[in-house]
Amino acid sequence: MRLAVNIDHIATLRQARRAHDPEPVAAAAIAELAGVHGITVHLRGDRRHVQDRDVEMLRKVISTKLNVEMAVTAEMSRVAALIKPDQVTLVPERPNELTTEGGLDVLAHAAEIEEFILSMRPHGVLVSLFLDPHPEQIRKAKAAGADAIEINTGRYAEARGAEAQKELRRLTEAARAGVSEGLEVLAGHGLNYVNVMLVAAIPEIVELNIGHSIVARAALVGMDRAVRDMLALLDP
Repeated sequence: MRLAVNIDHIATLRQARRAHDPEPVAAAAIAELAGVHGITVHLRGDRRHVQDRDVEMLRKVISTKLNVEMAVTAEMSRVAALIKPDQVTLVPERPNELTTEGGLDVLAHAAEIEEFILSMRPHGVLVSLFLDPHPEQIRKAKAAGADAIEINTGRYAEARGAEAQKELRRLTEAARAGVSEGLEVLAGHGLNYVNVMLVAAIPEIVELNIGHSIVARAALVGMDRAVRDMLALLDP
């Protein structure tokens, strides 16, 4: 199981004071030394945390996979074509949301998504779509030309008891559907040190994207320890 760390909230802390520290690139370097397989950042249209210079520097510095989350816009297509991350993950984006709320609606925006994906082909950038665990969305993602999907684990992370088991089954079925369509299957959103192991046990999922819980622990014990603690849960 691969682990990619989302370092958005390192930038959130920096932007709270419009300061120079903490430096997201430094956090990424420490995470890599601790054993992560990739670094994820969300370059939002409003630039509330991660800035263009962060992504540009990450592209030059990190040695693992760089995954940039972004909205399906012409601006972001130009940014991705210029920076050439290893992968972009297309996500829905609303101006006042605290974090990404739900998956991308491929059924409603198929033409725009397909155009974005096609624009990445000359630059060798892989495209993943952040989706709720709905089979019809997964089928449409394949038809649009996606290379991978990231299944939204948010509802599972918020659920308890029998409802959590129900959501886990939905994740499992969605992961199987993704593999049957020939897509690489990733997952993430709301995963933490308590709930991650059951998702990590789904064999069709090959990578998890985890941000807030790792950065929150890193604030107390350091990025190296926070990453190693999570990796230990993924490969007990």
